[in-house]
Amino acid sequence: MIRERTRKISSQDTMFRGIVYGISFSTILITIFIGVFLMYKGQYTFTALGHSLKEFLFSSDFNPADSVGAKGTVGSVPFILGSFYTCGLALLFATPFAAISSIFITEVSPKLGEKFLRPTIEIFVAIPSIVYGWTGLVVLVPFIRNLFNLSYGNNIFTAAIVLSVMIFPTIASVMIDSLKGVPKAYKDASYALGTTRWQMIYKVLVPAGKSGMITGIILGLTRAMGEALAVSMVIGKTRNVPKSIFESASTLTSVIASNMGNTFDKTEYNSVLWSMSALLFIISILLIFLIHKVGDRNEQNK
Repeated sequence: MIRERTRKISSQDTMFRGIVYGISFSTILITIFIGVFLMYKGQYTFTALGHSLKEFLFSSDFNPADSVGAKGTVGSVPFILGSFYTCGLALLFATPFAAISSIFITEVSPKLGEKFLRPTIEIFVAIPSIVYGWTGLVVLVPFIRNLFNLSYGNNIFTAAIVLSVMIFPTIASVMIDSLKGVPKAYKDASYALGTTRWQMIYKVLVPAGKSGMITGIILGLTRAMGEALAVSMVIGKTRNVPKSIFESASTLTSVIASNMGNTFDKTEYNSVLWSMSALLFIISILLIFLIHKVGDRNEQNK
């Protein structure tokens, strides 16, 4: 009886392990397939159409042909700069609020924070991108236009504000978990030395949770780089290199989302959009690699 039960448990354990391994390897294979597919589609710009990687990455002249056989220019600098300006500004807006919120929830008022503030932060995650974009278009665009006396309110600054609200819960959630993971002994030892609560937060809590907080910022950047719909609704979608945060621009994701459905396969326009998609994939992989490096350094420092 015991032997049969043991054999049954062992069989179930083997089956469960097989399912877990199967799903894990499937995830890896899907990621590899997506990467290979994007590289295959993206390389057409450089191999078949004869454009150089230097032109793609460093030229600001973007005027690709939209018919088969025709030739134009594929400089993507306006969209690369638009992406980094918008995402960088969004991080600049979101990170302080995320850090303050995480400190409030973990140390200043844990009961109030866990009961009200954290659920509110988590609600932001569930709001669809179209809602953020539409709210930004209807409310924020005219407000920014009137506030700064601009001709139009669709610009990098407006897009960065919308994007900062969208990435705020991602950064805050990771920061909260990171600060909660700081050993209580660190804080008790700090108090034993006569520090105040704010001195403990500044000199013990934040330095101890720094790696996790940096991870949250990088995850927020990854989220920001991938956002297309909301940003495309408020950024203005121009092809010019932005010289000011109050100018209209485009990001890599917004130009892909806005134009991919209007192009034909094997045309220069279609191919360069695939090249941009491959570039976004590479940037995402590099950011994920950076997250793991930060995590490994954190483990070594423990």
